[in-house]
Amino acid sequence: MRVLAVVATGFVGLAAASVAQGAAATAAAFASGNGLTVKTVKQLDSRLYALTVKTAAVPATLNVRILLPTGYASHPHRRYPVLYLLHGTSGTASDWTVQGNAETVTAGLPLIVVMPDIAINDGGGGWCTNWPDGRQNWDTFHIHELIPWVQANLRTLDSRGERAIAGLSQGGFCSMSYAARYPQLFGEVLSFSGAPDIAWGLAGHLGAMAIINLTEVALDGVAPDTFFGNPVSDYLNWAAHDPATLAENLTNTKMYLYFGDGQPGPFDHGLGNPEAVAIETLINQDNLQFHDRLQQLGITPTVFDPYGPGTHSWPYWNRDLSWSIGPLMADFADPAPPPSSFSYQTADPSYSLYGWSVAITRKANEFSVLSTTGKSGFTLAGSGTATVTTPAFYARRTPYTVSTTTAAGTTTAVLETSAHGSLTIPVALGPSDTIQEYPLGGVPAPALGTTVDTTRVAIARGGVM
Repeated sequence: MRVLAVVATGFVGLAAASVAQGAAATAAAFASGNGLTVKTVKQLDSRLYALTVKTAAVPATLNVRILLPTGYASHPHRRYPVLYLLHGTSGTASDWTVQGNAETVTAGLPLIVVMPDIAINDGGGGWCTNWPDGRQNWDTFHIHELIPWVQANLRTLDSRGERAIAGLSQGGFCSMSYAARYPQLFGEVLSFSGAPDIAWGLAGHLGAMAIINLTEVALDGVAPDTFFGNPVSDYLNWAAHDPATLAENLTNTKMYLYFGDGQPGPFDHGLGNPEAVAIETLINQDNLQFHDRLQQLGITPTVFDPYGPGTHSWPYWNRDLSWSIGPLMADFADPAPPPSSFSYQTADPSYSLYGWSVAITRKANEFSVLSTTGKSGFTLAGSGTATVTTPAFYARRTPYTVSTTTAAGTTTAVLETSAHGSLTIPVALGPSDTIQEYPLGGVPAPALGTTVDTTRVAIARGGVM
């Protein structure tokens, strides 16, 4: 998924000169924090900023471009929704404003657009994962540092329904993976010629693995299987980042997917670029498989647009952004509340979302699934032991009866809520598995003796302590 960077020195020079002449006043100040050290800030025009930052998560200076809405400085109390917009393989943070039409498409809109690097020095990219060897930690940078940093420095609206993530090619995979892994952060996700299936379907996995290995070796200069680990011995890590495997996590997320079929379309000349034809052909197959997966789960994307002739190239991604920006702004204007009930699958041993917190102790890496029914209770599937803390649903410092049902039967206990109205509940899931899930490529662990236990927990007010 190669996206060639274009250096637009003339554009940058003219914009910088315009600012130097006082054509635009500085509308924002950017301070270090949240794990990021701001090295340089340049205002390129009245809306566009180019920043470089340092982070311990990735061993390089990284670029971040930010588009502010017109009038940001003159409305000091107004807050805005945010679109995180990701480039593709061999790209850089500047792509969406140099090769892309992001600045034109968002002109006049009450929207902040954040465009970070997903690669070091225009390299192939790291596929938006924390590498198993620890050398590059893109998830840490994007999710745990950049988003809090943006919230601290800019006047953002911070509900999930007012935060979206989008990307092209590799960035399209990233946007879908992040939305599936962190559904509490993003109410909308957009993929332009992305690859949403790298592990669920065999064809999708083999195609993605070939492209990922090529990116690792030819573009990043690292060994194959650096990004996700060995697909035989560590298939779980592939699946844990795979939007198709985690598709049920996207049930309450608005999805916009656009892709061509690889045949030369209205923006191509003659037979089109062979590389762009070949890549989009694979992308077409991958997205159709992903759609099959969604249908199996009864999930309907907001937009699923296999638009036919079109190759893996900028004119189509620019059109995708133009097509989707209106519906996206409509979503921002009427943001959906967080879901009252949900199902969430993850391989992380501890996590928090929608006010729930889970910490699991187990001997082997595997998926767990938290399914909630709101105040009345939840189920947790996996192995080992867990501690689940609920949102602040309940009366403070008040006893509640907690009924726990496992294969062995039902037990009850009376627990008191915290000063904030939450309950902390110990949950037994059965003996901890000792074999990693998916230990041999795509072979499910149950076929090799691994088990998944489900514990149901019901919560009711009252009880004697």
